[in-house]
Amino acid sequence: MTLSTPRPPLSGGLHVRDLHKHFPTPGEPLEVLRGVTFDAAPGESAAILGPSGSGKSTLLNILAALETPTHGEVTLDGVNPFALGGGDLAAFRGRRIGMVFQDHHLLGACTALENLLIAPLALGAVRPHHRRRADDLLDRVGLADRAGHRPGELSGGERQRVALARALMNGPSLLLCDEPTGNLDERTAANVTDLLLTVAGEAGATVLLVTHDTAMAARLHRRLRLSDGALIEEAP
Repeated sequence: MTLSTPRPPLSGGLHVRDLHKHFPTPGEPLEVLRGVTFDAAPGESAAILGPSGSGKSTLLNILAALETPTHGEVTLDGVNPFALGGGDLAAFRGRRIGMVFQDHHLLGACTALENLLIAPLALGAVRPHHRRRADDLLDRVGLADRAGHRPGELSGGERQRVALARALMNGPSLLLCDEPTGNLDERTAANVTDLLLTVAGEAGATVLLVTHDTAMAARLHRRLRLSDGALIEEAP
């Protein structure tokens, strides 16, 4: 294993430099991330591995611009999201970043189709082309005939496929997945992973996937491991 080091400059994609995150405690600050540095190219997929409490979810939250780093720089397609104001940051996050969570976080009162249309609605309004894209994505994930069903009427695998389609709805350049198959059986998890990599790959999105599943991690282009707050790149 070797320490993850910057690659040559990329035309787009994700660039992380010397990222630190400290949390205040009654004693010394708790250091969760210590100098994380890496690049990920458009269309590239990487697994982030590490034990519980190692900072994987914290790293994803910072990359999603949901949490501010203590120190360091993050740029996505040449933009530093932490230099943006509140409204601009929300718009940047909505357009450039998609997230898939272990718990799907679908709105229970909305149908599968409506859950997808919330993504463009958050950026302004739903247009006819948004409806066409939502229909296409639901078809791609095998749920065209379930568009009118609410989450409570769907299986766990179906809900996670809706969550994947929703994450891709606004055409993000970065797709962040936090244990997206952790609550699924092995076969369903494999199917969801297939769909995630295929659809995201066709869209040219960078995929970062937090997982404890080494078999799943082996299917991605790269494996990155968080250890003592530092990011280690494992050999292929």
